[in-house]
This record gives sequence, C-alpha cells and structure tokens, in this order.
Amino acid sequence: MKFQMNEMMKQLQKLQNDMARVQEELAEKQVEAESGGGMVKAVANGRKEIVNILIDQELINSNDKEMLEDLVVAAVNKAIEAASKMAEEEMASVTKGMVPPGMNIPGF
Repeated sequence: MKFQMNEMMKQLQKLQNDMARVQEELAEKQVEAESGGGMVKAVANGRKEIVNILIDQELINSNDKEMLEDLVVAAVNKAIEAASKMAEEEMASVTKGMVPPGMNIPGF
C-alpha cells in the first residue's frame, strides 16, 4: 500500500511539473483570428492574452466606428476561442487520461 502511495505521489509530481512546463510554453505560442474578411486580425497567446491587433488602413479611413468596434470584438473573441482550444489540446496531451473528462483545470 505504501509503495502504491509513493508511486502515485511521483506520478502527481510529474503531472504537476509537466503542466507547469506546458503553461510556460503556451505563453510563447500564438494563434491568429480575423474578422471582416481579414480587415481586423487579433493575435492571442496560449494564456488567452491578446498580444496584437491589426486593423486594415481602409477600415480606419472609413470612419465607420461602429463597424470597426464590432470587427475588433469578433476577432478578439475568435482569437481567445482558438487560444482556449490550443491550451486544452496541449494540456490533454500532458494529462493523457489522468484528469477525468469535464474536470476544470484552473487557468484553462
């Protein structure tokens, strides 16, 4: 019984270390999403932080403030969704069935 407990603690420590490594790697990985046919692009990292927004000059010159705002929101939401999916996939590769389906991992 003691051996099983020690083995389980080793596995949990490895899982914790692997998850920390993946979280660090996710900060460096980026996804890009766009709206308005590419007129607005949002870039997010694996921590779901927006790191860049690119807006086509024509859209800026159009003076259509409401459309610009809507397109920025759409691009940002798509980028965050893509970053979430990327983070889930990366974490799933680490946990490999160790974390039950549906269990929420803090920060993801």
